[in-house]
Amino acid sequence: MLKENISLTQLEALLLNFLLGSAIVIGIGTDAKNDAWIAILIATLIGGGTILFYWFLMNRLPGKTLYELLEFCFGRKFAILLSHGYIVYFLYNSGRVIRDFGELMASALMPNTPIEIISLTICFVIGYILYLGLEVLARTSEIFTPYLFGFIFLLTIFLLVSGQIEMTRLLPVLGEGFKPILKSLFPGLLTFPFGELIVFTVIFLNVTDTKKGQKASLIGVGVASFLLIFSSILMIVTLGVDGILRSNFPLLSTAREVAIGNFIERIDAIVVFIMMLGILVKGSVFLYGALKGLEYIYKKPFRYFSIPFAMLVAFYSVLISVNFADHLQEGLKLVPYFLHLPFQFGIPAVMLVILLWKQRKGKKNKTGWNYGSNQKAKKNPGT
Repeated sequence: MLKENISLTQLEALLLNFLLGSAIVIGIGTDAKNDAWIAILIATLIGGGTILFYWFLMNRLPGKTLYELLEFCFGRKFAILLSHGYIVYFLYNSGRVIRDFGELMASALMPNTPIEIISLTICFVIGYILYLGLEVLARTSEIFTPYLFGFIFLLTIFLLVSGQIEMTRLLPVLGEGFKPILKSLFPGLLTFPFGELIVFTVIFLNVTDTKKGQKASLIGVGVASFLLIFSSILMIVTLGVDGILRSNFPLLSTAREVAIGNFIERIDAIVVFIMMLGILVKGSVFLYGALKGLEYIYKKPFRYFSIPFAMLVAFYSVLISVNFADHLQEGLKLVPYFLHLPFQFGIPAVMLVILLWKQRKGKKNKTGWNYGSNQKAKKNPGT
């Protein structure tokens, strides 16, 4: 299979947009209310540890992807079974991400456009990008990321000039103690969005300089976390806790508060661009993770599957739930326990234990063989 290469900067851009993705669309840490930014700050440390854990796992067997590690640990037959599980898991997550964007567009911006058309359109774009290869996705993310920073800066300036920001809405800090923060951390922020970085175990191999890959990954996670914290604070000081809890798309509601001299108003396009870029990258990365699994199982280039499975994701994103309330209930209450925790941490933890045990056993066997050979040579110096 032809190996594609991405630079450290492109890896950072992919991680940044992936973590923002649907997290910035629906908001995270809301269980902590006006202390949501503190919860995200603590989750950032967990996110850094998570990405290092995945790097440590990959470094135990250099040059192998997640699916090849599964084979090394469990054997080919059981690895194929687990690989199918990860393929379905990544496709499911890709469908959820697309549904987030479809709901945003259909309910907030294009109410007369069927959600099916929105899902099919963006999935066709994702499928075509992946057909061209991971490098194209990485370059796309790298090119548009500076605009992301520019639009967030503009949104902040417009809100300040509009006089919509009230810093007192952040008070009282820790008014209800740490209990709401801990509630939002587990399993919420632990699994979404930071635990979803498991899909990057099929991408790390493509980084040109893997020795610096860990540092670049930490930078990407750190910058994304800063933007999540900043956007959380921006939403709190603009809408207040009650406004955030009432809104399906808090950042979009925040942008709609901009009103400067009856001239600059309804700057929805800025927020939609931020969200669209994150959704495009996150949906693509999850689909790419599934396609690499199909490549591993069937020994065919992943490009063969890109368009058909992109259409499958579009179809599934529409059928995934009855309405947006059901979609959120399933994604935030059920999925973390039954899917995220096993696939993000359970299986990788078991893999790491088996990897360390097998490698330690291999070293002992090798040392014992060398010792026996040396003893035999001493007894028979003439041989």
